[in-house]
Amino acid sequence: MKTYISKTVNKISCPLVTKPSWRASLRQNHYLFYPTLQTTGKMQSESPPSKVICPQPGMCVKTSSMSDKKKVFLNICQSQAVPPPPHLSQQALVDLLESEDPTSYRVPMSLGEPHTEVDNSSQGCTVYDVVINDEFFQKCEKDTLFQQFLIAVSLEGLENKYNLELSRDIKILKNRKFMGSIAEQNIRTKSKPIIQEIDSKQSDSFPSSTKRPEFSLLVEPPTGNAEHLIAEILLPGVISARSLVLDLGEDRLVLIARPSLFHLDIFFPLLIDQENSVAQFNTKTQTLTVTMPVVSS
Repeated sequence: MKTYISKTVNKISCPLVTKPSWRASLRQNHYLFYPTLQTTGKMQSESPPSKVICPQPGMCVKTSSMSDKKKVFLNICQSQAVPPPPHLSQQALVDLLESEDPTSYRVPMSLGEPHTEVDNSSQGCTVYDVVINDEFFQKCEKDTLFQQFLIAVSLEGLENKYNLELSRDIKILKNRKFMGSIAEQNIRTKSKPIIQEIDSKQSDSFPSSTKRPEFSLLVEPPTGNAEHLIAEILLPGVISARSLVLDLGEDRLVLIARPSLFHLDIFFPLLIDQENSVAQFNTKTQTLTVTMPVVSS
């Protein structure tokens, strides 16, 4: 069986996967976007809207747990239901990885729960299903650099979510697209936080085109451990909270003011608790204030 394995795997020793300083930069800057599909928008008291997806096989990556040296497999799967990351050329990826702050580029992922399977040696192993956008997967499949980038980000995502330490001695199974089985995943769709209208006043006419509104991010307290992140967004021309659509992710805020007034899409330097976040729209000052508890790291 060892002979079979050696013929069907491709060992990666790329610095992109193994370089400690780059891996530390990912973790420190909250670069990974892995929790978004599983935790975005849980603001109402009722269950957040979600849908079940059936991921398609992609590629299977073999690694091991650093603590007990047991085998771990990543089923990197694909689905149209997962949004793609922004377009990025290979040179832009190189420039991004060499930059001091790579947080401008995020890869949406859905990370499944660990499940136990039996490998080709009839030995038990742990398997994680990682689901990404199908078009982005095809791009990674054709480009070695993007493939190595995807594996590195997937490993970092699993480590952060499940408090693991995985080996960077990586092998891609050539003749096998997944280990064991691929489970359905229940991913959350967009949900709207409650925006409380605290004043009423008519305003000027609506602007004719969509704009990026002025905003500020405040950390409370300003020194020491952060407890709250406060976003103050100026929305001149908005007369009612009913025209606002606000979505919160674990490290992201997306705001749309209808009809075609404003659009804001920003990432946070801290992870926030969506369940206990509060949004208030003041029609007198035409300001939306979103108060978000910070998740302790």
